[in-house]
Amino acid sequence: MIAIERRAFATPWSLAMFVLELSKPSGICLAAEVDGELVGYLVCSRYDTVWHVMDIAVDPDRLRRGIASALLSRLLEHDPDGEYTLEVRESNAGAVALYERFGFKAAGVRPRYYQDNGENAVIMWRTPRRRA
Repeated sequence: MIAIERRAFATPWSLAMFVLELSKPSGICLAAEVDGELVGYLVCSRYDTVWHVMDIAVDPDRLRRGIASALLSRLLEHDPDGEYTLEVRESNAGAVALYERFGFKAAGVRPRYYQDNGENAVIMWRTPRRRA
């Protein structure tokens, strides 16, 4: 995970951050493998009644092959009626479009959220569909 994280992000999570998130009993960590090799992962934590997608990463050599979509799809199967949130870089149009395909909607901005360049984060939410 650490190797993918470092290749995928300008400001990667530290080992301590992974240990903290993965040690939470209410969290979910999903792995994507191809031929026994880790090619992507998703880390999600639950805070009260809301799932917070903390980290999704795919090996940069395996982008645009449906890996992130498969991870998100599997996550949403876990709690289809759950409420989910995440932050994403404003400049990451591909990720924003991916999240929108899964029903996430922009709901605000966290100014200067990313420490490496001060870029804003778009806050996105996926809320349950209310049944009539």
